[in-house]
Amino acid sequence: MAPEADPTLVTTRRALHALAAQVIAPLRTQATGNEIALRPRPGGFGTPELPEGGWVGVDGTDLVRVDGEGARETAPITSLLDAADFVGLDDAASALTDAPLEVHAGAAQILADAWASGEEALIALGGDDTTPILWPEHFDIAIEHAQATYGVSPGDDAHPEPYAYISLWTPPPGLETGPSTFWNAVGFTGAERPWTNDVDELVAFFRAGAAAR
Repeated sequence: MAPEADPTLVTTRRALHALAAQVIAPLRTQATGNEIALRPRPGGFGTPELPEGGWVGVDGTDLVRVDGEGARETAPITSLLDAADFVGLDDAASALTDAPLEVHAGAAQILADAWASGEEALIALGGDDTTPILWPEHFDIAIEHAQATYGVSPGDDAHPEPYAYISLWTPPPGLETGPSTFWNAVGFTGAERPWTNDVDELVAFFRAGAAAR
């Protein structure tokens, strides 16, 4: 049975995940033609720089829109439909709802810290040329390294709290897995550990996985 988590953390993660997958990433696709990848931003997440400059995203309990000149506007998170209107997502009304989104400031900060520390640890693992990606589908920040995916997830149905993970692409024959082994992941072949804001601990975990293969 999965451990219980602060319900505000789960509610906030689900609300922000919906925003990422249904509003923020589609806005980037609209602007670029095909790109969906996001990145951590102070207080949350958002697009990389858009072709005409600026970016859109989330900071705590607010939506953020920054134009090409650096002017910043914010609006409270209320619903997917309102968010689409604020960021300028075209033709979204038929697909999105005006159901309220519940985002709690403290929980949003925990998730923002998880992505930010994950980004720093993944760059340390992969090198200065590494660009970790915050994928809107799974809402994790990750890189590919040494035939595995390394990342930090804000949580999911099997993990109510943020966690760091290593997912093996092709597990070697005879790999010992299970709760008492290093390769202890739930729901995939790999390793996991509770998230910590200590970047050095995250880097040590990732490097231990790379060395253990």
